[in-house]
Amino acid sequence: MRILLVEDDPYLLETLVFQLKHTGFTVDFCDNGEDALYYMEESLYDLILLDRMIPIIDGITLLKKLRTSGNHTPVIFLTALGELQDKITGLDSGADDYLVKPFAFEELLARIRSISRRPREWKDTKTHQFGDITYTPASNLLSGPIGDCTLSKKEGDLLEVFLLNPAQTLPRAALLSKVWGIDSEIEDGNLDNYMHFIRRRLKSVSLNVSIKTIRGIGYHLEDLSHV
Repeated sequence: MRILLVEDDPYLLETLVFQLKHTGFTVDFCDNGEDALYYMEESLYDLILLDRMIPIIDGITLLKKLRTSGNHTPVIFLTALGELQDKITGLDSGADDYLVKPFAFEELLARIRSISRRPREWKDTKTHQFGDITYTPASNLLSGPIGDCTLSKKEGDLLEVFLLNPAQTLPRAALLSKVWGIDSEIEDGNLDNYMHFIRRRLKSVSLNVSIKTIRGIGYHLEDLSHV
């Protein structure tokens, strides 16, 4: 699981990063809302641990920006604001859970496990457009200027991750996590097979849209008409 930790208390930040990495998580971290927004726009995460009172962009504002952009990554607020109204405000802003400081690390792990068991809600049901293609998840229909084709469910799920994050280079691990699940035992080579299928589908309908391999990192959806 890849986690983004946003916390402005240096001691707590260092402690949590150490504990989370020691538990086996991959962790990116920062101490202010501006850097957090950059991380959220540039990478895919399975979970965000977010302090409410952080500099530059506060946690509530940051979370609202995240949800408004269509990003449904689970978020747990970590905060000293423990009054009932504080919790209601945090949850109504789009948080999935709310943990009041100080807390035991074991409780945080339990909250993380609980969220990881929930059905994934990243998938959007709207029609997506990028370059000269249109994809409709409800019918798994991919359309372009030179044809239409129907995708399998997994092909559609994989393509939709790219369409929901068109400006990002998507790491292989993130694609496996988003499409097959965090705890899936799917072999890494299966992703290569599905990438081959997706590229073939795109070529059959599109004049300009393709997926570029970024060696050593992952893949990037590109519109060649704007290159």
